Amino acid sequence: MHQLSKSDKEWPGIGQRGRAFLKMHGLRNHFVIVDGRAQPFHPDRREIVAICDPQAGVGADQLVVIETPAPGSRKAGAVAFLRFYNVDGAEAEACGNATRCVGWLLLEERAVDTVLLETRNGVLECRRVGDRRVSCGMGQISMDWKSIPLSEERDTCHLRIGDGQLPDAVALNIGNPHVVFFVDDIDAFDLRKLAPPIQANALFPKQVNVGIAQMLGPDRMRLAVYERAAGLTEACGSGACVAAFAALARGLTDERQMTIEMPAGEVGIVISDDGMATMTGPVEYCFSGYLQDRFGGE
Repeated sequence: MHQLSKSDKEWPGIGQRGRAFLKMHGLRNHFVIVDGRAQPFHPDRREIVAICDPQAGVGADQLVVIETPAPGSRKAGAVAFLRFYNVDGAEAEACGNATRCVGWLLLEERAVDTVLLETRNGVLECRRVGDRRVSCGMGQISMDWKSIPLSEERDTCHLRIGDGQLPDAVALNIGNPHVVFFVDDIDAFDLRKLAPPIQANALFPKQVNVGIAQMLGPDRMRLAVYERAAGLTEACGSGACVAAFAALARGLTDERQMTIEMPAGEVGIVISDDGMATMTGPVEYCFSGYLQDRFGGE
């Protein structure tokens, strides 16, 4: 049984431990991270929503659970499987900033410079490239309409969505669905107002992350992203990857190494000749604690 320390006695109830968690952020994209390798953690939708709620729980853009990788992936070298949950409780397919954060944790845990992590988007490599800077292979980007997915076949390089302020998108998938609109001035668009109707369009059966990008030069752009469930975020790693790919697809640049500026800071993106994306950026540890028993999952 847990023995109360002096600090526990000074703060009544803090000795009632629950499930341990860490909170981290990648460019102010905040994550509650739970290690479910030794003791599985399967919270239901209600619990996920409460954990991510800054008023009722810890507060985060996503809950991330580290699990034991599948036997085949483990044999291939993966050290963990990552499961991502959005603030509405739905499971997401990918998250670049969260992958970097967990990558850093496991690099530190194992005292190595490279780890392989299994996700629903495949096995991704994370590499230490500096002090709390991680480079992460994000996988293959696709513009195939079925992969995104769209509800019907369309031209994904020039996806005509409507006659509004953002009529012409590039549609892509990097494990999760995105549309990117290129504009002359990001500040002239209210993405909080414009993105929700696009997300609700019947063309996107799994909804979609909505990005607006402004080219600043052949190897630099500004980007803002309105994410599924999370809304307007200060950074989106997968969004940065697809925006760089979309600029190449539209012929706006020939550069395959780009710097993407987002409200919270910059990431570096490299797009290989075969459409694989690699992202490099910072991670930060915030704090650790314990979830209450009602957030304990199975």
